[in-house]
Amino acid sequence: MSDLLQPVRPRYGEASLADILPSALAVLGVPGSPDPLGLAAELDGVRRIAVLLVDGLGWHQIPTAAPYAPVLAEMAATGGRPLTTGFPSTTPTSLVSLGSGAAPGAHGVLGFRVRVPATEEILTHVFWTDEPDPHRWQPVPTQLERARAAGVAVTVVSRPEFEGSGLTVAANRGGDFRGAAEPEELAREMLAALTAGPGPALVSGYHRDLDLYGHLGGVDSQLWRVAAAELDVLLERLRAGLPRDAALLVTADHGQLNVPVEHRFDLDTDPRLRAGVRLVAGEARVRYLHTEPGATADVVAAWSELLGEAAWVATRAEAVAAGWFGPVPPEHLGRIGDVVVACHGTYAVVASVVDPGEARLVGFHGSYTAAEMTIPLLVVRG
Repeated sequence: MSDLLQPVRPRYGEASLADILPSALAVLGVPGSPDPLGLAAELDGVRRIAVLLVDGLGWHQIPTAAPYAPVLAEMAATGGRPLTTGFPSTTPTSLVSLGSGAAPGAHGVLGFRVRVPATEEILTHVFWTDEPDPHRWQPVPTQLERARAAGVAVTVVSRPEFEGSGLTVAANRGGDFRGAAEPEELAREMLAALTAGPGPALVSGYHRDLDLYGHLGGVDSQLWRVAAAELDVLLERLRAGLPRDAALLVTADHGQLNVPVEHRFDLDTDPRLRAGVRLVAGEARVRYLHTEPGATADVVAAWSELLGEAAWVATRAEAVAAGWFGPVPPEHLGRIGDVVVACHGTYAVVASVVDPGEARLVGFHGSYTAAEMTIPLLVVRG
């Protein structure tokens, strides 16, 4: 098996996505901020920090992007190191891990789609508008709230349609919002927020296109290469505009890999995969199966037999005990399926009738391979 397909465990509290903002706050002098990444020594004298999360920019995709993104390649070579994201390696979970500085089990945004406990409702976090209340659903104070309370000017720059969404509130409450749809706008608004006042500043930005075109065309497709080149222009503009007392931190929520058609199991065409299953959540690379009463053991046995080496099939208790989510409080356990299916290699479990859009994608993420779990931290000083 390729090294990119080997399992990688999240390094919560040591070198994970959730450790970036606490370390950045330590640089800015926010009391009580741990610095597991050692940024305070590296960025001594920095009073303004911009953090850009590039959706889908896995550490192992950087060499593939390098011919189209030389600035990115230079940043990785001169000021880059690998971190891990959390599990599942998916955008909603990762955005909240970054913003809260907490592992997924603690903040509770435990997947792309999760069951709302004690209901038949499946919450799709990227389409979350009002209920459940994001302050209750995600109870951990954000790092942006902590920074603001300490006198740091805090700004979030993301696509205009994300303002006030449940996911934005869960991940980034505490920051002033600036809308920016295109890369040029994103660079302009991030730099403007970074230089708006005389005091310490923290700016959190989000760029989605590499992930979008990786899903649609696949990693290293022509669409993906164009997105990598556009990302490079964004990075150069941010780097060139940094004040002398500022730093830019570039990271990602997950990597991606391409899933061939012949490696896809289909929930909607194989009735054996539906037997005993009441609700299906998660996504193609990590499925959460909520079972009928008394059916959990049978579902584990059936899925283990059908998927074989293509996936790890475990009970909720086994997945939590294995530490993939970090500690999970009792009130968050019901958001994880009775059965957790984490795909190996380049396999996926799609639902061609219920979710034909997802079933037609080329690039995927969510599971625990190195290609998906390993993300960059690129550090540039002004």
